[in-house]
Amino acid sequence: MRSLLMKNPVAIGASWIGLYLLLTVLPLLILLLYPPTPNDVRSFWTEFSVALGFLGLAMMALQFALTARINRIEASYGIDLILQFHRYISLAAFVFIILHPLILLVIRTEETLQLLSFFQAPWRARFAVIGTLALIILVVTSIWRQQLNIQYENWRILHGIMAVLAIGFGLAHALGVSYYLSLFWKVVLWSGIAVFALWLLVYVRLVKPYFMQKKPYLVETVVPQRGGVWNLVLRPRGHEGLRFQPGQFAWITLEISPFRMREHPFSFASSAEKPDRIEFGIKALGDFTKTIKDVKPGTKAFLDGPYGVFTSDRYENTAGFVMIAGGIGITPIMSMLLTLAERNDERPMTLIYSSKKWEDITYREEIEALKNRLDLTVIHVLREPPDNWSGESGYVDKELLSRYIPKRPATRNYFICAAPKMMDQVERALHELEVPVTHVHMEHYNLV
Repeated sequence: MRSLLMKNPVAIGASWIGLYLLLTVLPLLILLLYPPTPNDVRSFWTEFSVALGFLGLAMMALQFALTARINRIEASYGIDLILQFHRYISLAAFVFIILHPLILLVIRTEETLQLLSFFQAPWRARFAVIGTLALIILVVTSIWRQQLNIQYENWRILHGIMAVLAIGFGLAHALGVSYYLSLFWKVVLWSGIAVFALWLLVYVRLVKPYFMQKKPYLVETVVPQRGGVWNLVLRPRGHEGLRFQPGQFAWITLEISPFRMREHPFSFASSAEKPDRIEFGIKALGDFTKTIKDVKPGTKAFLDGPYGVFTSDRYENTAGFVMIAGGIGITPIMSMLLTLAERNDERPMTLIYSSKKWEDITYREEIEALKNRLDLTVIHVLREPPDNWSGESGYVDKELLSRYIPKRPATRNYFICAAPKMMDQVERALHELEVPVTHVHMEHYNLV
């Protein structure tokens, strides 16, 4: 699969999109086979609202596949892009499902209002109300999780429960109405979609943690680095370790069972050539990351991964690399540099590394040492340089990049990992410098 992706990743990515669209629309189209013969003629808007409801229900069911971290899908896009797609598609499905009763309310006001009267309405209408309320809670708590002060772990549990309720009660409503699901095979088809979604949830919450528990890791040490970063060093216990590509990341569960769903994504900071000693670079920013320095040697850990397409391994035929990092964004790039050094890679590489102060440069000494093992040019860019600083200062902009990227920019692949504002600025600058968009690869900090 990896070689196929390297040969034609665009075609593979397009095929997944085509499959998603097919699976979204196909269940709705199948409902049109052997359509019912109603005693009364239903209006266009009634049929349109019903179509929106079924389409939204199918889209909701497919969200379980998007969040199941299926390696073959993730390898085509990267999990950050998939999660962004998941967010937008969920909002689209939410709009479709909400429009379903709203349209009926406009064209059949009195009848629809009676169905919305929860205690007097038939059970199929009650199921619709419960499913819709679950969907509203799901969307509201997802968009405004931080404002509502909901902890991530609690939100994940609530998110899963509300998703199951929305799908389950939505399908029960459709079966109760039975207008388009009067035939047994149609009931089996839509029930199968719901069972598939439920299986994906079981896989993520139970099956995957079970296999993770079979391959534990132990914390060997926690190493302090410059810039408030700590390297969490893990050793596999009873197995050979995790094979990953440099620049990828994994979800880490520390101290507790992987069934608890308290996991956090971090980039590998070590060489992919040494799976028996895995390191993660973690900056103390939030409640969890601030506790990393206190993790004791011997603490049990579990890994779910590797994930990500931000890796130099996908571009083995390129003439060289330009790597642009800001702050903790150096972590996946450090993994690439260490791996390339282990492999005695002779291609030219340029690292443009933006930091606040000279003392804040994470892995500063390690990067300097890599210059002896690689054809590596390092440009430090300081926002607050010392008085005797003769290097670059300020921000990584078009003018600075033009001084260091090759005269023929299409001969390199460019990796950017930094804060969103810096990434947007660098991406625009590279575009203006005529770097092909297919040669620019970005990794985002926040997945949740």
